[in-house]
Amino acid sequence: MAGRNLILQSLSAGDLSLLEAHLKPVDLQQTKVLYEAGDTVNAVYFPYTAVISLVVTLSTGEHIEAAMVGRDGVVAASAAMDGKVSLSRAIVQIGGSGATCSPDILKKAALQSETLHSLLIRHEQTVYAQAQQSAACNITHTVEARLCRWLLRARDLSQDDTLPFTQEFLGEMLGVRRTSVSLVAHTLQQAGMIKYSRGRIQIVNLEALTETACECYGTIKKHYASLLGVK
Repeated sequence: MAGRNLILQSLSAGDLSLLEAHLKPVDLQQTKVLYEAGDTVNAVYFPYTAVISLVVTLSTGEHIEAAMVGRDGVVAASAAMDGKVSLSRAIVQIGGSGATCSPDILKKAALQSETLHSLLIRHEQTVYAQAQQSAACNITHTVEARLCRWLLRARDLSQDDTLPFTQEFLGEMLGVRRTSVSLVAHTLQQAGMIKYSRGRIQIVNLEALTETACECYGTIKKHYASLLGVK
């Protein structure tokens, strides 16, 4: 179980023993909303193959992704440190497996282990840093560079070159119109970086896509490596 999530995999045998008996397998279906902003968080998720988007919803009904969490992280770890009110929507962007436990269980374990408590704090720092980077990225970089960055991050977390995304969903996550995504996706396909058809995007030239992505892709990876030791 621990080997499927890099955070669980990084735990010492002693820290893992505090959680392992309480972790329950969970199947996370694509588009499932785990909680809305303002909801009380009653479950913590350790994704294995699933990928979760933390999304800010505006009064106009528009959505934009602040951070993406998958096998390198935890969803709602702050609830174990008494932050039990969600500040964003959590929606499954790629369906898959994971494990879940109650925030009270994770809090109890963290109170018993200084190393686990430190890890959770550093994890929340990393998610915050990712949200900061996304905010700067959305203002500064082109839609093309942002889309490449987003696809690369999703690929890293899902470990799959084929991603089940519609242009409408991508537009929501990037905070742009679907027509903008359609135009950029066509350009990337013409350049031989991706193939797009029927709500699926296949990455066919990883090197070119990485070169086209903005610096934020590499910066976010560095944050995870420096704060969590996750590569």
